[in-house]
Amino acid sequence: MKSKVDFPSMNEKEPEGWKSDGTPYRVLIVDDSMFIAKQLGQILTSAGFDVVATAANGEEAIEKYKELHPKLDLVTMDITMPKMDGVTALEKIVEFDKEATVVMISALGKNDLVKDSLMKGAKNYIVKPLDRKKVLERILMALKK
Repeated sequence: MKSKVDFPSMNEKEPEGWKSDGTPYRVLIVDDSMFIAKQLGQILTSAGFDVVATAANGEEAIEKYKELHPKLDLVTMDITMPKMDGVTALEKIVEFDKEATVVMISALGKNDLVKDSLMKGAKNYIVKPLDRKKVLERILMALKK
């Protein structure tokens, strides 16, 4: 039986979800759809990110952000949610922490809300249905800004 030592070049690439210091980026996923939250979580953890918490609406998102701050690197925020929408939650998070990195998640056809959220401080956006390559690409772009 061959072991990893027999194949030294396997998986030598650093995980995409790691910072330059070798620690994973810490993420808060905000989405009212358990399916989307789970799918996003799987995409991110498979790339080495550390999903530290999830929230189902904007109110929970603000609460969890304040609780986890400053040990949080990124928030993925759904735009349309009950109780408090993502754009309002984004405003309140940016008000609390001007350096917050928030990536909005939107269904097709919500262009006005996406533009609005980018003007209010979101660093990038992702359109549903989620595509692994695009999700990672846009999140990494937002983290590098």
